[in-house]
Amino acid sequence: MSCYNDVRRARAFLQHAAEPTNPILARYVTKVGPVDAAHHVAERTAPTGVLDQCRRDASWQLAETWLQIAAGLGGRFVIPEDDEWPAEVFSDLGTVAIDGDTLAGPPLGLWVQGEPRLEELATARSVAIVGARAATEYGEHHAAEFAYALASRNATVWSGAAYGIDGAAHRGALATDSPASTVAVLPCGLDVGYPAGHVGLLQRIATTGAVVSEYPPGTPPARHRFLVRHRLLTSLTRATLVIEAGRRSGAHHAALLADKLGRPVLAVPGPLSSATSAGCHRLIQDGMAHLVTSADDVIAVIEESDEANTEPETAAPAGETGRS
Repeated sequence: MSCYNDVRRARAFLQHAAEPTNPILARYVTKVGPVDAAHHVAERTAPTGVLDQCRRDASWQLAETWLQIAAGLGGRFVIPEDDEWPAEVFSDLGTVAIDGDTLAGPPLGLWVQGEPRLEELATARSVAIVGARAATEYGEHHAAEFAYALASRNATVWSGAAYGIDGAAHRGALATDSPASTVAVLPCGLDVGYPAGHVGLLQRIATTGAVVSEYPPGTPPARHRFLVRHRLLTSLTRATLVIEAGRRSGAHHAALLADKLGRPVLAVPGPLSSATSAGCHRLIQDGMAHLVTSADDVIAVIEESDEANTEPETAAPAGETGRS
């Protein structure tokens, strides 16, 4: 069957075989390659430990259907073998662990709706904006203001398309004339239409920027998929900006991931009496987040981080051993 020789279909098949970010399957794909891995899973000849992680009803036909649905939406399935794959920004995902679990390496592939190339969207000035769904007027105002100012300075604003801070950030970026000003990362398939109140917003985002998901068409949102979505937001961007977050929240989880990945974490302070800003204040107090009050602060932190990461080590002069 031609599917066995088609790496794109093989990776789509493997996304059906196991829930994305499965570390055991990810290691097996790295070891034998996606086509052989898919063949072995389909024929039930993969190692027992791998098969234990995979569905018995994994379907080549369903993988083909997904690719057709994505194409019908004007989308595509981007894989690591494609030129637009942002391999460099995913380089840390294979080794980082949080909450006792590895991040399982780069995705098997990403479903993308929108014309801009994925590696161009993950630019040096890409910023994830995350925060509370039950945001206050204060939080939504500043999310929109930060997003507008960042997009006006040619930064790409990434967020999760949820109600509250996410939606305000997307709308703020779209208010500029900047191309590819914003990207939405979903916890479900591109065709699901979630959240329902943001279907129109997602269409606008896909028209100028992109909508991205690690989940195939038809996949419904689920609690764990919101957390998995954060690994994409934090790995595909240069910094994560938190605007209103509780101490135990998805936005706080995203900040932890960004910190583990070595990406700058930034937080906007709120009123002292506001519970929705308690998570931001804790991140700042713990030294994990930079306190920022403007887009200039955000850009400055990103540029400082880039300089620190690219600055060559100073070699000791010949003959010196560092001993006094």
